[in-house]
Amino acid sequence: MGSRSRLAGLIAAAIAATALFAPVAQAGTPAPGYSQFSGCPDKVEYPNGLDCIRTVIEGGYFQMGSKNVPIENPITLSGGFDPETGVLKASPKGGLAPVKEKVPGGVVGLTGLSWLVEFLGSEALTLYAVTELAGQPIVSLSGQVTLPIKVHLINDVLGSKCYVGSAAEPIVLHLSTGTTSPPPPNKSITGKEPEFSFTESPEIFFFKDGAFVDNSFAAPGASGCTLTLLGVLPVGINGLVNSQSGLPSPAGTNATEQKFNMELANQGLVYP
Repeated sequence: MGSRSRLAGLIAAAIAATALFAPVAQAGTPAPGYSQFSGCPDKVEYPNGLDCIRTVIEGGYFQMGSKNVPIENPITLSGGFDPETGVLKASPKGGLAPVKEKVPGGVVGLTGLSWLVEFLGSEALTLYAVTELAGQPIVSLSGQVTLPIKVHLINDVLGSKCYVGSAAEPIVLHLSTGTTSPPPPNKSITGKEPEFSFTESPEIFFFKDGAFVDNSFAAPGASGCTLTLLGVLPVGINGLVNSQSGLPSPAGTNATEQKFNMELANQGLVYP
């Protein structure tokens, strides 16, 4: 139980802001008491699946360069997990839906273009960040999750393809509940192992109040950001975004913490 609980907890926090699950065919109906695991594939769709997982990321932050985005909107995900391989899959009811997190300072803080407020008004310049997967996640039995991501910056003024990170140049997180060893100027920070509890009817394992941390990752410069106003030909503003946001930012100058709760149940009990 020790290795399963630790690994499941690691995965739960690691996928706080990413879509790790590849959808599979619609699963059956979960047994009474297990309805929260409807995003988990059954044994027919995922023969190697052993456990069903439902995770809620309750808070934390993601800081890169000079921008620090709080995780204020809870992120819920669910799917099936093979502890032996680390492979996760989800039914169409599961996975991770994109969740917008508000970026402090909005578009003006991101670009430095203060005149946009007079032109559009502050409400129209609200900026959101959505984290997306940019490569294959790797779950280690040693207690670390390697997670390549990209951050989509969302506002009509920036066009539809404004990103920090890409498949070719991802932001690679090494998330841990332990203590980090970052390069300077960052100093070590420590995560938190989740607290474990169990109910017998229904048979569900709970992992509460855990936290993952990483402050050793680098972040590349922005790409695809354009100033798009009134149908005028878009003008590239990657340089403005980078200069205002402190990007690219080297390892040792960025950090993230992701707080989570998780539920885990055996696939055979969810779909008897």
